[in-house]
Amino acid sequence: MSSYLAATARERLDGVFDAGSFVAFDGAGTEMASPHLALFHVPAAPGDGVAVGRATLAGVSVYVAAQDGSFMGGAVGEVHGARLAGLLRRAARDRVAAVVLLIDSGGVRLHEANAGLIAVSEVMRALLDARAAGVPVVALVGGANGAFGGMGIIACCANVVLMSAEARLAMSGPEVIASSHGSAEFDPRDRALVWRTTGGKHRYLLGDCQLLVADDLAAFRQGALDALARCTSAPVPLTLDALEREQQLLASRIERFGALRDPSDIWQALGMPDAHNVPVLAAPAFVDAAAPYRLGAP
Repeated sequence: MSSYLAATARERLDGVFDAGSFVAFDGAGTEMASPHLALFHVPAAPGDGVAVGRATLAGVSVYVAAQDGSFMGGAVGEVHGARLAGLLRRAARDRVAAVVLLIDSGGVRLHEANAGLIAVSEVMRALLDARAAGVPVVALVGGANGAFGGMGIIACCANVVLMSAEARLAMSGPEVIASSHGSAEFDPRDRALVWRTTGGKHRYLLGDCQLLVADDLAAFRQGALDALARCTSAPVPLTLDALEREQQLLASRIERFGALRDPSDIWQALGMPDAHNVPVLAAPAFVDAAAPYRLGAP
C-alpha cells in the first residue's frame, strides 16, 4: 500500500495513470513561472506549481493536471490558473475522453489575490465549457492541503469527485473561519471536528463526493477508472434543470440540518445507527455502512 496523501505530484501521476504515460504539454525548462512572487521575495517554481499534460488510464487517453501541494500549499495564482484553464479549453477543443484533475490546494494565493480570483473564475468557466462540449471532468482529492477556496468550488463543478477519508473539501478552511468569526465558530485545533466537517466521509455521506476510496495510489487509480465508467454509463447533463435540482438539494439540506451543530448530529438525523462509531471504519467498510443513508446520489 502506497499513500496517496504522502506522495508527490509526480508520484501521483505515475501511480494513478499508466506507468510512464504522462507527457507534459510544456517541456522541462519551458514552463512559465509566476512573475509576481519576486516582489514578496518568494521563489518561483517552473509551471507555477501545477503540471499539465496528457496520460493514459488503462489505455484511454486523458488530459491531466496535478497540483504540487508542496509549493505554496497548491495555491492558485495567475499563471497556475491560466495553465488549468488552458488545459480545459484544449480538452474541449480536442474532444478528449476526459480530464482528470489531481487537486491539492488551500485556495487562492494571497500574494496574487485579485489575479488568483480571476484565474479561478476562468478555470470554472473553462471546466463548464469542457463539460458542455461532452468532455467529462473528474476531480481527485486526497492531498494534505485538500480542496479549499476556489479549488473547492472547481472540484464541485466536476462530473465526479473522488476523495479519501483523509481528504478535505470546503469553501473556507477552519483557520480562515476562526480568524474571521472566532474559534467558537469553528476551532481549527479540534482536528476531529475539522475532519468530521470537511473530511471525505462526511462529504461522501452528504453527496458532495461520489466515490470514497482508501488512501492508496492503487485505490485512487481504480477510483479514477470507476469515475470514467460512471461518466460514460450515466453522464450528468449540464443543463439549467440539472443545476436547479442541485440547488434544491442544497436548500433542503439547509432546511433539514441548518440548526444542527455537529456533523455527527446530521448522521444521526439521517438515521444511521451507531453514528459515533461508524466514522472510524476504513473507507471500504464505511461505504457499505453509509450507502443506505447517503444524500443526493445512489
